[in-house]
Amino acid sequence: MSNARPSLKVQRPTVTLRELALEKMRTAILEAHFHPGERLVERSLCETLGVSRTVVREVLRHLETEGLVDSLPNQGPIVAVLDFETAAQIYEIRALLEGEAAMACAQYADERIVADLADHLDKIEHAFEEEDYQAVRALTSAFYERMFIGGKKHVAWEIVQSLTARINRLRALTIASDDRGRQAVNEMRRILSDIEAGNGAGAREAAIAHVDRVAEIAWKLLAHGHENALWRQAG
Repeated sequence: MSNARPSLKVQRPTVTLRELALEKMRTAILEAHFHPGERLVERSLCETLGVSRTVVREVLRHLETEGLVDSLPNQGPIVAVLDFETAAQIYEIRALLEGEAAMACAQYADERIVADLADHLDKIEHAFEEEDYQAVRALTSAFYERMFIGGKKHVAWEIVQSLTARINRLRALTIASDDRGRQAVNEMRRILSDIEAGNGAGAREAAIAHVDRVAEIAWKLLAHGHENALWRQAG
């Protein structure tokens, strides 16, 4: 008689309706199809997404946990507005974690990790050339995931993942700025160069310099109301 235990694995479709709606809404906010501060009306979103009000409410609650949506008293959910204080804290966290991850990656990286990082950078450069900014965001996240995991900074990467939506919100603001593609790729190649050379201190310094540079660009854009300008261009 077999003592094998029955499988507890739950079978379900690869992607649920809620997950599809969530990704659609997240992308719409990142690509400024909704105005910062704009009310998100459930009935309209039901019609736009073609889903139930229950799904819309679940999606909005999830986006609120990601920092992309705010819920205001007597007004309901709105698209969160980027502000200097929030942006400053995100860039501060990025500099700390990415700097340490780059240094650790320089210590542990082998030929496979270096090759993977180089491949991601080549694809990022191509995406910039094609002005495919959605791909730039996804590939940039993949680059950093490889760097963090390559440096055995798994817990630090989990922290970064909890901020991914906000990081990408700022990234969407900065990557379309003049000549940012060439600058960003060059800055990230300097990080990779030090990782490949096993220069931990240099990799850390290059990673922090990269974050400092993009933060400087973000301050200027936010100061001149460019997030709203991006919405007007998308509309």
